[in-house]
Amino acid sequence: MHAAPNRPSSRPAIRPPTRIALTLGDPAGIGPEIVRKALVRPGRWQNAELLVIGPESQRPEGLRDGWQGVPGHAGFCATPGPDRFEMGKAQRSCGEAALAALWKGAELAKSGEAHALVTAPVCKEALHLAGEKVEGQTELLARFDGAQRYEMVGLAGPLRVMLLTRHMALAAALAALDTDAIVWHLELFHETLQSIGIPAPRLALAGLNPHAGEGGLFGDEEARILAPALERVRAAGLHVTGPQPPDTVFLDGFHGKFDGILALYHDQAFIPLKLMSQGRGLTLLAGLSFLRVSPVHGTAFDIAGQGIADETNLLAALEAGALWGAARQAR
Repeated sequence: MHAAPNRPSSRPAIRPPTRIALTLGDPAGIGPEIVRKALVRPGRWQNAELLVIGPESQRPEGLRDGWQGVPGHAGFCATPGPDRFEMGKAQRSCGEAALAALWKGAELAKSGEAHALVTAPVCKEALHLAGEKVEGQTELLARFDGAQRYEMVGLAGPLRVMLLTRHMALAAALAALDTDAIVWHLELFHETLQSIGIPAPRLALAGLNPHAGEGGLFGDEEARILAPALERVRAAGLHVTGPQPPDTVFLDGFHGKFDGILALYHDQAFIPLKLMSQGRGLTLLAGLSFLRVSPVHGTAFDIAGQGIADETNLLAALEAGALWGAARQAR
């Protein structure tokens, strides 16, 4: 009698839950409070498991050490930080604590032990007091990862916007417009959207001038700088529309006409993002070897410790981390 041939199981493979490393941010801000609130709120993040990272003094009640291996549950990883500090104030010890948690979270994400990194807000002044003279977490994580090309993407529901320039004086941002920079930003945006589950991204390039220059009536930057960039990325196979009038393109993106929009300077991106976010604004850091998502708000020192901070943005970041982390696992 011949042995029955081995047949593949008809049962789908069971993938372990998406693991999210969640940093507490600056202890003197609202980070620990919104994390505690998010842990008891049901939501789509509960398809994942969390590892909350921060000082022992800020351990949320009931969290045991390490990954728990159960969807919808959270564990804790203690990193150095102060037992005592003043709420609502930038302090060296709190900056050091925020950095220690961030480095641990980045280490877990880069190694693959965590499938996503979600970061609660930090205080730039506290980071500076702790010896890090950088703009913020974006630059810190890019340096840690050794990323050569990286950029911030703001998200408000279906609206996804990458910035060509960030914190610069407007005159300096306009002087920095460059065809090569536009090309690599569009390429990076395309790759990033693919990594979170959009196989053929539809991109748009925002124009600089009113009505995208109106055929040269209101400036020549669209024809001189933007159009050559579009020719190059289209020749490489990217689907990019533009230059699009900046007074309509972001509304089109919010309504789903585009999967992503490249904005040319900070406020061109963040005015529509903040108007449309409705308390669920996020940032995604493109160009890293791992997934990092964060809420858009800051430490809110003015309300820290009062129990009134709103966890909505953090919940949205956790939901995005769970969804996109699973998409990256499936690639």
